[in-house]
Amino acid sequence: MSNILEISHVTKQYTGKTALNDVSLSIPRGSIYGLLGPNGAGKTSLIRIINRITQPDSGTVLFNGSPLDSSHLKQIGYLPEERGLYKKMKVMEQIVYFAELRGVPVKVAKQSTMQWLEKFDLVSWRNKKVEELSKGMQQKVQFIISIIHQPEFIILDEPFSGFDPVNADLVTKEILGLRDKGATILYSTHRMESVEQLCDSIALINQSEKILDGTVADVKAQFKNNLFRVRTTSLYEPSDSTIQVYRRDDDYNCILKCSEAEPSNYMLTDLMKTTQVLHFEEVIPSIHDIFISKVTNTSLYA
Repeated sequence: MSNILEISHVTKQYTGKTALNDVSLSIPRGSIYGLLGPNGAGKTSLIRIINRITQPDSGTVLFNGSPLDSSHLKQIGYLPEERGLYKKMKVMEQIVYFAELRGVPVKVAKQSTMQWLEKFDLVSWRNKKVEELSKGMQQKVQFIISIIHQPEFIILDEPFSGFDPVNADLVTKEILGLRDKGATILYSTHRMESVEQLCDSIALINQSEKILDGTVADVKAQFKNNLFRVRTTSLYEPSDSTIQVYRRDDDYNCILKCSEAEPSNYMLTDLMKTTQVLHFEEVIPSIHDIFISKVTNTSLYA
């Protein structure tokens, strides 16, 4: 899979502050890439550079193998965290207007707008002013505007903010559908549970520097610690010296740790010598737990 966006050694400074320090990212085409980090980490600065709102002080950004320039903006969709709609403008007029700005012929823009309004149950609101819509409806309109021109690269900054669970599920399905049709999505969020649901790969930025990146599966595997959660029918005491009780919740539930290369085989063999196993699973850290551990510099398994 080729990369649609290559960010190499990008640094950005403002007066008295370094926003990005030698940051490099490679975003695979046709994937959902999570851009994670606490407030003030540098995510917004990077998004502004990709949108050519600002320029890096040093480093390069390549889009489809070419230096990023203004000609690429028609191929980029952007849903900002701070929504920006014209409140006095009617819904359909506004969506069509933004589509035309991205080069979509007006007839095509109107047809596409109606299709998206139908998907989001907004057809009856198409001639209403934006200020007459609820916050959730306005967010749907903003989402449509960000993708109405069928961009190949979409930046979504906290796209679920303010959505109820029903509409969050609706937008999730549309995001996955866009990815499945070939779009690449840069997803910036603080909602770690949605990262595991949506993202193929992630990068974690903290204090202006990238401190972690990779596929979600590889990142989680990197932080495994040979721990297994076990439930048995009786108290289990290891007879194998390679196994230790890492934590015991009660007589029937515990977390075991094994130093062997194939820990599950050793544990199950020893467990079945003395007790019946009701539950056995490896403890895999969540992206949320990894995020907290890396940002706060604390132990993941404290």
